[in-house]
Amino acid sequence: MAKQGQTANRSLDGLTSAANAAVAGNAPGTRGVPPVHLWNPPFCGDLDMRIARDGTWFYLGTPIGRPALVRLFSTILKRENGKHFLVTPVEKVGIQVDDAPFVAVEMRVETDENGQRLQFRTNVDDWVTCDGAHQLRFERAPDDGLMPYLHVRADLWAKVTRALYYDLVELGEERMVDGRPMFGVVSAGEFFKMADADEVRAPID
Repeated sequence: MAKQGQTANRSLDGLTSAANAAVAGNAPGTRGVPPVHLWNPPFCGDLDMRIARDGTWFYLGTPIGRPALVRLFSTILKRENGKHFLVTPVEKVGIQVDDAPFVAVEMRVETDENGQRLQFRTNVDDWVTCDGAHQLRFERAPDDGLMPYLHVRADLWAKVTRALYYDLVELGEERMVDGRPMFGVVSAGEFFKMADADEVRAPID
């Protein structure tokens, strides 16, 4: 068994076959992810695979150009103790993730009797409804702006593109939270704080 820090001797074809076998255990006709949270196979070392900040997957330094293959690997992705792995029932290999493993690239705004609901499409074509179980969080960017992230599943997050961030700002509103005026956005009955309202108000000349 490989130890932490060792490189897994694994071919892309072999990993693809193992991933296909794992996904084949899903219910017929479904497109969901397998129950990787229930699997605890032995660690087999780190794989030379990386997910860049823009969501591009690399293997041995070369971009993986097959969207279906990226989608397949994304379904067996797991995060433990701040590190990302590709997991099947029989093995676990570590990969590098520069920021978040997914990117939210499209947003739909729907309104019903319960109010506004935001839905996001990731770069692997998963649709995620922003709600209490799939929250938005906002972090400070190096330029002192804000970087939004959407919870996709099981400690896996999607970085929201800058263009969609501006759309979120357009949808934003002020609310009192714990006695302080906060600016944020509402989805599925939840209010997701961006920043203190005073920080985002335009200055008065």
